[in-house]
Amino acid sequence: MGLSTTAPGAARDAPASKRNSTVIWHDLECGSYRADLPLWRELAAQHPGPVLEIGAGSGRVALELATAGHAVTALERERVLLEALRGREGGEGVRAVCADARRFRLQQREYALCVVPMQTIQLLGGAAGRSAFLRRARAVLRRGGLLACAILSRVEPFACADGEIGPAPETAVIDGLLYASQPTRVAVGRRSVVIERERRILTATDPSRWHDREGERGRVRVRERSVVELDRIARRALEREALAAGLRPEPARYVAPTEDHAGSTVVMLRA
Repeated sequence: MGLSTTAPGAARDAPASKRNSTVIWHDLECGSYRADLPLWRELAAQHPGPVLEIGAGSGRVALELATAGHAVTALERERVLLEALRGREGGEGVRAVCADARRFRLQQREYALCVVPMQTIQLLGGAAGRSAFLRRARAVLRRGGLLACAILSRVEPFACADGEIGPAPETAVIDGLLYASQPTRVAVGRRSVVIERERRILTATDPSRWHDREGERGRVRVRERSVVELDRIARRALEREALAAGLRPEPARYVAPTEDHAGSTVVMLRA
């Protein structure tokens, strides 16, 4: 389904005992997503100068751009995710800032590009939160700089509890444990999109049966539900909010859906 909202890095580059479970789930649920990276690379190449990423997570986009030679600031409110970013290859070249996107302050006010991947702008608590972020972004962009925000394109609702077959679980074997995260429900309401996942940590005497539901019985060590609620926002509505914050809309770009991930509309806003 690919509806995770934060940016991951690799899930297997350190023993699980040394990583917070927040990082493991974050990486697992987002780690396979690559479809938006060509667009961020293109925009960074077109806008020479420092790049600010909002909702950087453990470094999926920030590390990609830093490796390409760009000066990147990664802003993320989860400190443990930033610690994971710093510990990854290339992480020493990324400036990591732990802050909320609605209230951050940066001394540098000359960013050429600010990117907001994976629907992060839909996690800011409605119009008031988005407006607060847009004003902060405008304050740190140089004249002519670009703010690019990915918002969710069309998504089909489903519910496994109603007998529908959901997407296959995303899985990783780490230190002899199977981590599995499966989308179980997507509900599309008038104001929000609710995404539910079931997370499980399993052990198994026969690793060949870890993907066999019958083989999983009796081996579940942890089972929990993850719920993410995204604000529904249309491109035109976000552009109107941006105009009020002093940003000028330009033609949107699009990231096509893949077999496992929903597509995105990328709203382009010029300072």
